[in-house]
Amino acid sequence: MSRSGSIARKTKETEVSCRLELDGSGEASVSTGSGFLDHMLDLLARHALFDLRLESKGDLAVDLHHTAEDVAIVLGQAFKTALSDKTGIRRYGFAAVPMDEALAEASVDISGRGRLELAGVVPEGAPISPTLLEGFFTAFASNAAVTLHVEARRGRDPHHVVEAVFKAVARALRAAVELDPRERSLPSTKGLL
Repeated sequence: MSRSGSIARKTKETEVSCRLELDGSGEASVSTGSGFLDHMLDLLARHALFDLRLESKGDLAVDLHHTAEDVAIVLGQAFKTALSDKTGIRRYGFAAVPMDEALAEASVDISGRGRLELAGVVPEGAPISPTLLEGFFTAFASNAAVTLHVEARRGRDPHHVVEAVFKAVARALRAAVELDPRERSLPSTKGLL
């Protein structure tokens, strides 16, 4: 069974299309108009071992906000669609990722409840502002219906901190969606995720 999702979204501010394959090899083709966001999505796909095709056109002349948020919405919806049958998944994932002097941790629960808890400090000068980073992961978690805890534990270089955050989230998602050969049903006492 293919665990994939394709979503397209068009607003007055952006136009985003995404195809996500959970059981991929980490191949990505991403074009958002922001080199840094492209880089973050590329490494997210690589470290999650998801195949990702994503294209976005937006009002970058205004700023990156609408593009980043709408990309996260579409990516979250594609993730949720790809994971429609959660039977046999591990459900939980955790990763701690160092990037030189930076360290980030991420924990994920494929809970069916979208929530983000973000802690830590992203130093001034980050290519994506702390507010935009929080907005991106809030939109993703909400639309993917996952509980996501992220902490930027330390770091001086803002690029390294943001990159460690994306890599930690990728590795946690990879662990959570992995199929557990011992799990024959939904990993929930409720019988629903």
